[in-house]
Amino acid sequence: MSDVLSFVDSNLGRFRAEMYDFLRIPSVSAKAEHNGDTRRAAEWLADHLRAAGLEPSIHETPGHPVVLGEWRGAGAGAPTVLIYGHYDVQPPEPLEEWESPPFEPTERDGRVYARGSADDKGQLYMHVKALEAHLRTAGTLPFNAVVLAEGEEEVGSANLVPFVERNAERLACDTVIISDSNMYAEGMPSVLFSLRGLAYFEIRVKGARSDLHSGQFGGPVVNPGNALAKIIASFHDADGKVAVAGFYDDVAEWDVEARDQIRSLPFNVDAYKKDLQVAELGGEKGWTTLEKLWIRPTCDVNGLLCGYTGEGAKTVLPGKAMAKVSFRLVPTQTPEKVKKLVEAHLKKVTPAGVTVELVELHGGRPWKAKVDARLLEAASKALEEAYGAPAVLQGEGGSIPIVVDFEEKLKASALLVGFALPGCNLHAPNEWFSIDSLEKGIGALAILYGKLG
Repeated sequence: MSDVLSFVDSNLGRFRAEMYDFLRIPSVSAKAEHNGDTRRAAEWLADHLRAAGLEPSIHETPGHPVVLGEWRGAGAGAPTVLIYGHYDVQPPEPLEEWESPPFEPTERDGRVYARGSADDKGQLYMHVKALEAHLRTAGTLPFNAVVLAEGEEEVGSANLVPFVERNAERLACDTVIISDSNMYAEGMPSVLFSLRGLAYFEIRVKGARSDLHSGQFGGPVVNPGNALAKIIASFHDADGKVAVAGFYDDVAEWDVEARDQIRSLPFNVDAYKKDLQVAELGGEKGWTTLEKLWIRPTCDVNGLLCGYTGEGAKTVLPGKAMAKVSFRLVPTQTPEKVKKLVEAHLKKVTPAGVTVELVELHGGRPWKAKVDARLLEAASKALEEAYGAPAVLQGEGGSIPIVVDFEEKLKASALLVGFALPGCNLHAPNEWFSIDSLEKGIGALAILYGKLG
């Protein structure tokens, strides 16, 4: 075993304890009440970047700060690798569904349960520890390293692109490495070839001046709840396709080789349904489940608000109704064009008697990998050495909007390699991260860093 991997192996207990301290900080970026905690997480990370051997700095933005950790010891002629992650987390609610406190890491059955364990504090911290292993043993790396961690990924990264643009020279790199996704399956490490984008909106429907008595006014007065239901129903046709005119115009076709590769992956539909506790699957007809998840666009209601929802009866005709609706996008769709298409669709389908407003929440472009072949080979070999199994290529249904911006603004290729496992409850109660993934993943990253010279 190399000195670097020996260092990793002998320090795994400390690494876990440190990560658990990180997870205890409730850095919920969406809630102003946690602004102090989010800053505390940024400062904590900066301190541990310094302890790992990098030079940290904290950069203010109009929102939460950006943390940089830099090591430039390889010199001007060496390649530069930028490692991206985020230290903010999703709100933990509903709290009553957590089996242990969301910000008190708890080990059960080979997993650590805590908000941010998989998304993304745990995976970000693995990179810090892999860098530390090299810098504390060999005292060097075969490349210049820049760690960039933001505190607003979970709320749309509004301030990250302006930060990258202002600091493009400082952040100039050859490769961007990101770990904010899943492996394909336990024991099957993977490299991502695609991410879906996002266009996320609120649809606000307004009717009468206020809520009204449903007996005295029901019938002649158009009900915003009924109108919203019609709008939502209009978004899909009988075959599960999105029924917004022009929605598929920019959907790029995948080649036969890519689709064959997806279909060659082991996937058990019955086990998938059993795990989700559903009797049937839906979606767009004519595509496999993995294709629907990775390379096809979608439209989904994420939340509804209308009328009286408390205990008991209140016969009210609501004055307004609201739905949060997300469109997952694939190359080469853009959130800007999808917004225009949805606005046009709403004008056609909204019933008379109510008004409708489309409010954009946030969005991001889809990504299709253009990874350098040598980088892909290095990553695949590192994963195989660490896990004892060959790496597979896979897509990801979620979004990491900054990936496309990194490639365009820094002229660098992106490598996405995740270590969470399917079913780890991202954004949900009882989020967890496999301890085996944590330990093997740090080793895999340490091996990869040794190959990147």
